Formats: sequence, structure tokens, C-alpha cells
Amino acid sequence: MALLQIAEPGLSSAPHEHRRAVGIDLGTTNSLVATIRSGHAECLADEQGRITLPSVVRYQQDCPPEVGTDALKAQRIDPANTISSAKRLIGRSLDDIRNQSETRYLPYHFTNDERIISIHTRAGNKTPIDVSADILRVLKTRAENSLGGELAGVVITVPAYFDDAQRQATKDAARLAGLHVLRLLNEPTAAAIAYGLDNAAEGTFIVYDLGGGTFDVSVLTLSRGLFEVKATNGNSALGGDDFDQRLFCWLLEQNKLSQLNAQDSALLQSLSRAAKEALTNEASTTIAATLSNGQQILTDISRDTFHQLTQPLVAKTLEPVKQAMRDANISKTDIKGVIMVGGATRMLHVQQAVATFFGQTPLNNLNPDEVVALGAAMQANVLVGNKNDDEWLLLDVTPLSLGLETYGGLVEKVIPRNSTLPTARAQEFTTFKDGQTAMMIHVVQGERELVSDCRSLAQFTLRGIPPMAAGAARIRVTFQVDADGLLSVSAREQTTGVQAHIEVKPSYGLDDTVITQMLKDSFTHAQADAQQRARAEATVEAESMIAAVSSALTLDADLISSEEQQAIQTALEQTQHQIKHGHAQDIRDAIHSLSHATDEFAARRMNRNIQRALQGKNVSEI
Repeated sequence: MALLQIAEPGLSSAPHEHRRAVGIDLGTTNSLVATIRSGHAECLADEQGRITLPSVVRYQQDCPPEVGTDALKAQRIDPANTISSAKRLIGRSLDDIRNQSETRYLPYHFTNDERIISIHTRAGNKTPIDVSADILRVLKTRAENSLGGELAGVVITVPAYFDDAQRQATKDAARLAGLHVLRLLNEPTAAAIAYGLDNAAEGTFIVYDLGGGTFDVSVLTLSRGLFEVKATNGNSALGGDDFDQRLFCWLLEQNKLSQLNAQDSALLQSLSRAAKEALTNEASTTIAATLSNGQQILTDISRDTFHQLTQPLVAKTLEPVKQAMRDANISKTDIKGVIMVGGATRMLHVQQAVATFFGQTPLNNLNPDEVVALGAAMQANVLVGNKNDDEWLLLDVTPLSLGLETYGGLVEKVIPRNSTLPTARAQEFTTFKDGQTAMMIHVVQGERELVSDCRSLAQFTLRGIPPMAAGAARIRVTFQVDADGLLSVSAREQTTGVQAHIEVKPSYGLDDTVITQMLKDSFTHAQADAQQRARAEATVEAESMIAAVSSALTLDADLISSEEQQAIQTALEQTQHQIKHGHAQDIRDAIHSLSHATDEFAARRMNRNIQRALQGKNVSEI
């Protein structure tokens, strides 16, 4: 007897087919995409052989956005419409970034949107989600061209210390780019995967990840088949950009510059970044520029001076490292190795500070720019269902505690930070007043004891609580966090069973209505295709109706007067005209007019057909 094969829902009907999956490192400064080929992870290059894509997008009127190298070149001449480091703004409001010193020098024109950052450009208002989506579209196209077809899924990496709002905003950007996200993966965890599989490492490791805009540290134990994150910490507003900014400010001080226009500011920031990179390999460098007012800038800087200027930033990275080690309950002697991730770790004083702190030379045998994307590709390959020779399990953690507000503005933590994902925990609460019939559930995220010091994620109300004495009701609140670190919360009154539930859409993320509108706005070509499809469908319907009416006139024209026949003929000609020249709605309007003109004719034909059918039959036969 033959066995019938049934494919798993949503997956290929060919069980042994290799499914196309990629990992994407959506970085502050540069972004990369990687995949698994012939059992090995590799980063994919563009047509010019470049692996890294600058995370920069330039918007112009009536033109597709420029993304990557071309946009980076244009940043000096068109800074207000060229957006970089969007990752530092994603999932944030203006209030969130107002206290960050580097935002004073941003050349962008922010719009008055309290919920989410929005930047005015020639192409309209753009959010960091829009910018990230444009970057992801380019990487998606690169991957599909390299792999020869559509992607089955993608893993996108995020800083370990990204909160719920930033993670949701990243997923929103991926949706806009047309990507199926298998999982959001913490960047240090992705790096550990790449090191663990490539080097067959085992033991306790620290991942020190200093990228362009964020700093993360994770403590992981690696053993054959198991990657377990013990603790994570970091600073989502500290990265290589801050080192550039410190050098930029020093340059302004040295040349007594106070007021700069956006173009000059962008020029000097770009030269500061280039100087930082040069000082990794050279003992000194020169910053030379001509400002728009003709002023000449010619300033020498030594590596020692740069190190002195930025040493406080390096020291700032060690505080989260110490906290993560305390959370994991480990000492320096327990650490087998320190994995360095991110282009900013190439700075020599960063390497020296890490080596001194841990008493060992950091691991640098994998490219720090590529290691996160490689690890993400390995995870994507597993999640998409491709067979893997090395069976392994990844256990990640939530970076911040999740809880809710109780009376007095206090926070009751339900899921503590560093809980293994996915996770679900429940806790019972009760009413505060006699006869209370409703309870407002205020979900917050953070480590502080007061709600005012934590981040508000969502609010919803449980109604229908039976009126009882204060403290008598039992309300069970359940928190569930999925593998992406995204949260859902439900509340249930135990005696009656009334309940309420919310998928936490952070207040700085996007609701479904906005997402839908953004999807429509972003898919310009899809709209044009849809319009063409609508016109084609209307044309088919119109031609079918013209044929039916013409046939009816041939058979039963004697049923209508010459005036009625003329009206139908006019409607037919109008419909044929709209088929040739009209839009979809014009054609449908013509179809409606033709239908109205033939209503009486159709009724008379129906009566005649009924008479024909009944002719020669008696009542009993009917």
C-alpha cells in the first residue's frame, strides 16, 4: 500500500529541499546579510563585491531612496535628507533622545509626533522604521539575487539591551520590507553561535559587543549542543558614534567653532570618523577641510590624544560588564574567553582595556564586523527547517524585568531580567477598594521600584469583577514572552472567569492601523500592479456583459421599442469606449449603466423564457 505524503503547514512539499534563509545584522553604521552554503556560513556581497552596506539612506523628491555607499557619499552635501544611525532612534520618541548630547548636532528636521520619531525629508516624513525598512529591502534583494529565489525566512539581530519598543519597531521595519522574520536574535548571542560552531568552544564566555551605536555584553555558557545565555546587560546609547562625536567636539574646540550649518557639521563629523579609523593603524593623522564660509581646518591629532579624549567612554563599557558578571554569579577566573564583536572593538585602547580587565587577550579570530551576521545565518538555517549536522539548542534571556503597577505607583516584577526565553509566568493580585468591579493593568519594563522610573509598555482594563470586599477578589495575571522577546499579557478573575488580554504594542511602536498604511505607502509598485489588475478584471466583466447583451438583442429584440433599443446601444458603445480609454472605476460605472439600461429587457426575456418552459405542460407536471 502506498503512503500519502502530507507537507507541514507553511513549509515546502519537498521535505528534502534546502530552504533559502539568511541572517541579517541590521547595524547602526553598517549592515550585512549572511547565509549557509555547503554547510558553511558566509556573508553575501553586492554586485561590486562589497559585503558591508552602510546603514545610510538618502531621500529625494520623486526618486527611489539611495541606500548604502551612494547615500553615504551624499551625506556631506545633503545632510538633512540623508539619514544615518537610524538604529539609535528606532523605537524612540523625541523625549527619549532629547537628553542625549549627540542629538544636538543632528541635522534633521524632526516633526511634532509624540509617539514616534519622525524626520521631514524631501520625500515626506520618514521614521527610523522607514529608514530601516529601506536598508532591509536592499539586503533582501541582494540575498534573493545571490541565492536565486525568494527567502523562506530571516533572523534579524538586535542589541541584547533593546527594550520591547525597539524590538517591536525592528519587526515592523522587517514587515515593511516584505521579510518573514523567524526570530529576533540578540547580537551577542549570534556572535557566540558563530564562535561556538566555528571553534567548537566550550565553557563560560563573555561577549563584548561595541557597535556603531550600541554596547552589549552577555555571559554565555557554551557546550556541545547547548548555548545558554546566563546574563545580559549594556547601553543602547553608547557606541562607536560616541567616539566620533567626542572627536568632533574636540575639533570644534580646537578651531573655536560654535555655529555650523548642517553641511559643515556633516563634513566634520565624517572626517572625525575617518580620523578615528586611521588612528587604529597610525600614530597620528591630520583632519583637513574647507568650510562653506571659506575657513580652512587643518588639525593634527595623535593616537594618545584620541585615547585620552575617549577613555571615559571605554571605562563606561566596563560597568555593564561588571553587572552582567554579578547577575551570572561568576568571577574573572571562571571566564574561558572574551569574544570581541563590532567594528568599534578595533580601537586599540578598547582592546587594551578589555585585556587588562579580564587578564587575558580577547578573541579576535573571526571578523568582528561579520560574526553577528554569520551567527544569525546559522540560527536561520536551523529555524527554517534545513538539516544541520550539529544539533544544538539556543537558550536566550530577556534583558529587562517585566511587571505591572500596583497601588502607590510601585512596580511588581512578574518576569525578572535574565529569564530564559521563551517564558511564561503568572501572579495573583487583588482589589484595593470595596466593591471594585474593574482593574487597570499597567505593564512596565525596567529594574526600578517606581513606575515613574520604568518604561510604560501598555495599559488595558479588566472589567466585570464581582463586587467584593477589598482583597477578596483573585485576579491572575499571566505574562508570556516569546523567543523574540516580545510580550503578551492576560488577566483573569478566578471566580467568574472574566478575562482580558493584550498583545503588547509599545507606545513608541506602531499600531496595526499605522502599519497597514505604511505598507500601502511603501509598496509603490504593488499599488500600480493592483490598479492594473483591477482594470483587467473590470475589462473582462465588461466584455462578458457586452457579449451577453448583444446575443440577447439578436434573439429577442422584438421585446423592446426602438427607443429602448437605442438606449441599450448607446450604453454598449459607452462601455466599449471605457474598455479602451477608461480606468477600472470608469469601466465599472459603464457596466452599471449598461445593466440599468437592460433591466426591463431582461425582465421581459425572463417572462418569455418562463412561458416557453411552461408551454404544453399541465399543472400536475409542473
